Amino acid sequence: MGPIFMDHHSTTPVDPRVLQEMLPYFTERFGNAASKNHSFGREAEKGVDHARGQIARLIHCDPSEIIFTSGGTESNNIALKGIAETYREKGHCHIITAVTEHKAILDTAKRLEKMGFAVTYLPVDSDGLVNPADVLTAITPRTVLISIMMANNEIGTIQPIAEIGKIAKDAGIFFHSDAAQAMGKIPVDVQEMGIDLLSLSAHKMYGPKGIGALYVRRKNPKVSLTPLFDGGGHERGFRSGTLNVPGIVGFGKACEVCEREMPEESARIEHLRDTLKATLFRGLSGIFLNGHPTKRLPNNLNISFAYIEGEALMIDMPEIALSSGSACTTGSLEPSYVLRALGISNEMAYSAIRIGLGRFNTEEEVEYAGGRIIASVNKLREMSPLK
Repeated sequence: MGPIFMDHHSTTPVDPRVLQEMLPYFTERFGNAASKNHSFGREAEKGVDHARGQIARLIHCDPSEIIFTSGGTESNNIALKGIAETYREKGHCHIITAVTEHKAILDTAKRLEKMGFAVTYLPVDSDGLVNPADVLTAITPRTVLISIMMANNEIGTIQPIAEIGKIAKDAGIFFHSDAAQAMGKIPVDVQEMGIDLLSLSAHKMYGPKGIGALYVRRKNPKVSLTPLFDGGGHERGFRSGTLNVPGIVGFGKACEVCEREMPEESARIEHLRDTLKATLFRGLSGIFLNGHPTKRLPNNLNISFAYIEGEALMIDMPEIALSSGSACTTGSLEPSYVLRALGISNEMAYSAIRIGLGRFNTEEEVEYAGGRIIASVNKLREMSPLK
């Protein structure tokens, strides 16, 4: 059997229903959504407005609060740098985040530090959870933004976002969350969670690559942002540039499908995940689950296999697409900084693989993958000098 894709944290295939929705906007409805003086532009704008509404419904906000970007990385950059630049003159130059954030947050925070901003990097416990009490303790009179991801891209741990949102609200501090991994897998409500800015990415939820969005709250409180670059003033002036209409339409359709099917789909994928986990733990000794045992994305498994290296395991199973860490850090010889932050040893961090199940995985694939992983681990352990 093969090839089998089980790396859905890195990306997802475009759902055929999404593709069908996009196709007319490459050919028949190809207008520029900013060209409102003729029917071609107005038709494109109509598609964009419809998609804005589809996305807004999934996160419970007003459609006008959705700002289109090129993806989650750009959304994170706009959120952090935009807030920092806007409120710097008022003396608000301190940001709070966590050590296990995606590099799109951590590297942006490092850039802001070079520009004179202070950044507090909160620790996590052995399951990858941020302690809300640590957030409260880290707040200073200069704090302008708290940025904590909703669900981790490596270990799947889901953070106590609503608790942190309340702390931010009570302190009068803006709250941003990177929800690229969470969207379409767990319910997201920016009102109930107290979120002021939310980063989204279409290709993590069966939409196209190269399109994302940033939710920017318009009232209670109103969020002001300095744009990263200047141009025609598109997207409320926050993100200039000709809109990627086919991508936006696809993003909207992907959100519509998720809104309708997420409860049933997440339950099905969680069942597949738990079946695979049970198979592996029943068939092997010396394996360890990384991340929270229950507060985790329904499709995520991150497991360390003693006495072998995760890279060697993946090489031995070329027909199954897995990951030994975040796709954005592939090529690095360092162990996963996320796993190290949990207190996991270098040896066990190197032995970890990340399994991300998805919409189109089957029971047969999960059964095959379980048997294949067990056989490969046993084979590599027989060869390993570490054992």
